[in-house]
Amino acid sequence: METTTTTPHGGTASGATGTGGTETGGYVHGYSGREARRLGDQADALADLLHGGTSYPAGSRVLEVGCGVGSQTVHLVSRSPGAEVTAADVSGESLARARARVAASCPGARVAWVNADLHDLPFADDEFDHLFVCFVLEHLTDPHAALVALRRVLRPGGTLTVIEGDHGSAFLHPDSADARAAIGHLVALQAAGGGDALIGRRLRPLLAGAGYGGVTVSPRTMYADGSRPDLARAFTLDTFTAMVEGVGDEAVAAGLSTSADWDRGVAALHRAAEPDGTLCYTFFKAVAVNPPG
Repeated sequence: METTTTTPHGGTASGATGTGGTETGGYVHGYSGREARRLGDQADALADLLHGGTSYPAGSRVLEVGCGVGSQTVHLVSRSPGAEVTAADVSGESLARARARVAASCPGARVAWVNADLHDLPFADDEFDHLFVCFVLEHLTDPHAALVALRRVLRPGGTLTVIEGDHGSAFLHPDSADARAAIGHLVALQAAGGGDALIGRRLRPLLAGAGYGGVTVSPRTMYADGSRPDLARAFTLDTFTAMVEGVGDEAVAAGLSTSADWDRGVAALHRAAEPDGTLCYTFFKAVAVNPPG
């Protein structure tokens, strides 16, 4: 089912490609081709870690909320080949990239593409059996309201899976005050845009507060060191360091850092990918149920 539906409203945004507005912060990492590649590298490097344990049965109706450029969609589809997957995002440009990515990576995959705002989804009540939300809530000014809104389209007894990071969980060797400062500036920029780069630690209270039941949260820790150079390159450099490095101009423009200080912080992150360096970072994966009634 290769369809694309466009809703007539613009308004607020949905998650990973948030465009600003009253209910969402701006997407601090931007929308460049470089960022799209980084998202793909990130998804591939973390596929087993984040998608492990997530497989939806054939015939089940699955909605990916805030699919962005489809980096996670390809793994969602490949692990649940018989599921009826719908992928929604507020950005039509991102949806076009997502559609192309899935077509190239998963030939023949059946995905319905919907251009819509997560606060005003064009679906019937109780339409889906499962919702999948990855790296979306961190970019919203009101994740509680978003989670409440999503319950409408999830059938009673259906499941919600949410995955988020927490930049406060990053530890590296050699330790570096400059690197920690650069990471902190990214957190501050995201907060200034209305988001929360530390949201992983509060997934359970968020979901419980939005009315979901049976909430379980599991930490998913990524650790890279010199014994696994491919992982150090894929995660430490191409995923985490690239994410931090990408907001350097904004950090300097905002007066959070000088160019020299920023360059030292980024150099220290690169240093963590060398044979005697390490980087540890924790993601959080929550699974919850929409209770009956």
